[in-house]
Amino acid sequence: MPVYANMDQDKRFLRKLKRDVKRAGNKKRRQFLKRQLTDSPEDAPYAEFNFGRRSSAGLNAIDRDATRKKDRK
Repeated sequence: MPVYANMDQDKRFLRKLKRDVKRAGNKKRRQFLKRQLTDSPEDAPYAEFNFGRRSSAGLNAIDRDATRKKDRK
């Protein structure tokens, strides 16, 4: 059973990593939007934020395994 425990730890670590990345991105985005409101309130609704290295898109579906697959019938 040590193999399953190791897999669970890996999945837990990856999920925590994704949560941390998303949290950092949201904090930076909120700061960016506040700055846009003070600097140029007219253009603030149209401001585009680039997450850059704080993007969690690369971490999507990295913990897929047999427990997550659904039967297709």
